[in-house]
Amino acid sequence: MRLLVLHGPNLNLLGQREPGLYGSSTLAAIDAALEQQAAALGVELTCFQSNHEGALVDRIQQAGGQAGSPASDGILINAAAYTHTSVAIRDALLAVALPFVEVHLSNTHAREPFRHRSLLADRALGVICGFGPTSYRLALEGLVAHLRASA
Repeated sequence: MRLLVLHGPNLNLLGQREPGLYGSSTLAAIDAALEQQAAALGVELTCFQSNHEGALVDRIQQAGGQAGSPASDGILINAAAYTHTSVAIRDALLAVALPFVEVHLSNTHAREPFRHRSLLADRALGVICGFGPTSYRLALEGLVAHLRASA
């Protein structure tokens, strides 16, 4: 099983960016923990972060087997601010038709009203938010369980 983890804008600043909201874990620490968990589950994991919408769209298309890349079986995505604004990321996810789980470190529903709306949630297998880095672990477990049950 091959999975892609996508991290959107400003997540490269985790650990230093608003630690009261996002915690003290760095993105590298989150990725390392996910890779360890994936290995224990027997899953191949690729992590990718970009502050650029087009780079995220390109990586989603590659996960669908475009541009000679091996196809992924599913995606964990923390689109960050693009969750609320990016029709392009939504369209890319729909185009590749891979199951995906939307992930957020903070509880987006307990924040500013503009963060309550997700352009991805209605097509996601699930949305996990508010548990800090544990949100990623829960999302990975849920996606792997779904894919194994569907196999």
